[in-house]
Amino acid sequence: MEIVLAFLFGLLGLAAGSFLNVCIDRLPRNESIASPPSHCSVCQRRLAVKDLIPVVSYLRLRGRCRYCQASIPRKLLWVELATGLIFVFLYWWSVVFEPELGIAAFGVMAFYACLFIIISVIDLEHGLILNKVVYPSMVVALLLALYPWPWLTQVIERGIASAALGGAVAFSIFLLIALASRGGMGWGDVKLAGLIGLATGFPLVLFSIVLGAILGAVVAVALVVAKKRTFKETLPFGPFLALAAMITLLWGSDILRWYLGPM
Repeated sequence: MEIVLAFLFGLLGLAAGSFLNVCIDRLPRNESIASPPSHCSVCQRRLAVKDLIPVVSYLRLRGRCRYCQASIPRKLLWVELATGLIFVFLYWWSVVFEPELGIAAFGVMAFYACLFIIISVIDLEHGLILNKVVYPSMVVALLLALYPWPWLTQVIERGIASAALGGAVAFSIFLLIALASRGGMGWGDVKLAGLIGLATGFPLVLFSIVLGAILGAVVAVALVVAKKRTFKETLPFGPFLALAAMITLLWGSDILRWYLGPM
């Protein structure tokens, strides 16, 4: 039964990934995510239902539009696959391995996973972290802070106060960095840090910030060593902050408990 449910959650993730692709493509262009219906960006032909089956349609069409044979960005496939796999993992994490968490925990984490995928891919493609994504998500993060998260409250008190303090601390830290660097850090990263602070709360946001910086530094150095980038080129920081936030939401409490254990 668990295998069947995991498969169904995977299908749900694939469908969610298809919707995320719509958001990723349209939001930076200030287009509606509701209309017009999905269509080829080259020939503008409306796509049939058989062309919109996540992953399957891409593979069956060999990555090309059925009507004009234009190449379909491979990003669409990777976003769908990644979201499907993440949903399967979150199902096992929240329902199978930690049954006391339940489906509500899956819902919370699935929301943040989808949110951070949208933010990360748009930042990688356009170097933008959109206000229209971040600001509404801040409101949702504050509302979710009212929910007693058992995987976090084992160590820290979860609530509006923790979320607000986390948001204020993260926003202030990144604001100071942005001002001191004189353009070295974008204002989108400052607002994203505030969102992550609201999501993780205080003091876990500090762990999230440090982890994001470490991840970004490791990847930047690796790219320079591989001669894919130079030290003068900027690297979008949003994806690293987003990944660090997800790790913090999933395991930050355990890491903090381990760290504070001997004290």
